[in-house]
Amino acid sequence: MTRQHALIAIHSAAVLFGLTGIFGELIKADAMVITAGRALFAVLALVVFMRWHGVSARAGIDRRAAITLLVAGVLLAIHWVTFFVAVKVGGVAIATLGFASFPAFITLCEWLVLRERIRRDEWTILALVSGGLVLVTPSLDFGDQATVGLMWAVASGLSFALFTLVNRRAAARLSAYQVACWENLVVVLVTLPFCLGGLGGISTLDLFWIAMLGVFCTALSHYLMVSSLMVLKARSAGIVIALEPVYAIFFAAVLFGQYPGLRALLGGAIMIGAIVWSGLRKPSRN
Repeated sequence: MTRQHALIAIHSAAVLFGLTGIFGELIKADAMVITAGRALFAVLALVVFMRWHGVSARAGIDRRAAITLLVAGVLLAIHWVTFFVAVKVGGVAIATLGFASFPAFITLCEWLVLRERIRRDEWTILALVSGGLVLVTPSLDFGDQATVGLMWAVASGLSFALFTLVNRRAAARLSAYQVACWENLVVVLVTLPFCLGGLGGISTLDLFWIAMLGVFCTALSHYLMVSSLMVLKARSAGIVIALEPVYAIFFAAVLFGQYPGLRALLGGAIMIGAIVWSGLRKPSRN
């Protein structure tokens, strides 16, 4: 995959990720059921894709790769569950704006865990993202549902940052189909025991939305993201995915009439602007 194709793939993934919160709002089931269902439909779709392309699901998977996929799958499950809780509690806009903090977590994790050097301007970007989060926070009252939703969204961002860094190792050795399929299978295995009681109450319409979420916003978007990580650095991919709130807020406003306040929009603009600037200022390093 060339850099141009990788950029197209990651931008397409951003649009599909932006629709994830919309489906989370449409589906009436709880967060655990949505997560298990989307992962299950994603696995089915990815198995079909692999058979179509003649890709073996087991090729090249040794003990080290299996452990990496297991860890990434658990982190992906945590990310999805916390994100859908954020949508249910705080709404689509708050959930996606809180999640947009994850590129800052990537930078921090690269510094703390991978010991990569962080420059002064990158610390400035982290400060801007933190300031944006303060503005997005509706209040400091944890009795406020929107504030609680934002905290869940930030937890979702942190888990996704860790997931992205772990995925760099998986994407370097395995095909994108394999990575996406095995990680989604781990999500199914991790979440299914916690939602068996709620599966019987899913309506036909909810099942349809979950299937759409699993095939397009999970299987396809996951494949596109992992494919791009074979060429792009995690920070570069994060910059593009950070545009997800723009798409999500637009769709939520059009479909549900959910309009964030001026303060939240200002905070979101600062966060997204800082993250995009982070990538635009040094393209030659990616």
